[in-house]
Amino acid sequence: MRRRNFIQLLGGVTLGGLLLNSRAYSLTQPLVALPKISLAQWSLHRALRSGALTTLNFPAATRDWFGLDAVEYVNQFFADKARDQQFLTQLKQRADDVGVRSLLIMIDGEGDLAATDSSLQQQAIENHYPWVAAAHTLGCHSIRVSIGDSGTDKAAAAQAAVVGLSKLAQFASDYGIQIIVENHMGHSMDAVWLSEVLRQVQRADVGSLPDFGNFSGDLYQGTALLLPFAKGISAKTYAFDQHGAESSMDYFRLLQSIQQAGYNGYIGIEYEGTDPDEVAGIRSSQRLLERMITKLWHAGAVT
Repeated sequence: MRRRNFIQLLGGVTLGGLLLNSRAYSLTQPLVALPKISLAQWSLHRALRSGALTTLNFPAATRDWFGLDAVEYVNQFFADKARDQQFLTQLKQRADDVGVRSLLIMIDGEGDLAATDSSLQQQAIENHYPWVAAAHTLGCHSIRVSIGDSGTDKAAAAQAAVVGLSKLAQFASDYGIQIIVENHMGHSMDAVWLSEVLRQVQRADVGSLPDFGNFSGDLYQGTALLLPFAKGISAKTYAFDQHGAESSMDYFRLLQSIQQAGYNGYIGIEYEGTDPDEVAGIRSSQRLLERMITKLWHAGAVT
């Protein structure tokens, strides 16, 4: 056999082997990106409020205690630091040092962006400006805001919410920060109302943060309505049965709707149980999410 023909034959065999190996590999590996798990700072609110844990130590605790690589901050735990560049730079460095990504800041106590009084609304919008800049410094992609908690008429609040969210998003766009709304209190707990507000805003940088624990109506329908706008997921947990399932909600059904919606971003653990051992509650939440992701995404990815 001529040398050139031999090399060509060898190349064909090698390519065929590679194709076979590739096919075998594809049968055992997911064909779609899996969602990832993050930790919401609220999950450790007792430790933070007692002083046993600080915001500066939160990223390292997330990595060391749970092996997770992403966090979601809550401004309540560093409410006076929005303009403190030294603190924010140090917090970012602490997160970078342990390989933890800062995803977002949940903003409370800065006013209602859906206030129908224009002066109150404008004040609320401007109150969020420092947090937009802080999120940018930390390397976050979003801030989470609340709307519709002022008790006003739903229709009027919806119109005001569209204006408030749009104005804040316009400001935040210069920082590359998105505005995401959680079903958190007041009218926003009505998923029909909130999804319609987000539809009317019509901005790619304004979205939702569905929270399993905060719907005024049906949990599963509410989650499904907000998922098309989702830029994060808040996986609320309270307690677990003897099999490790969440006692008050069907996590398989919830995660299945997330999978069917094509969401593959971060799912944030937000443990809010009464068990004072927050670390144990977070670990139970993590095991539950990991089990559901394995069951749904791995099974669904292989064809």
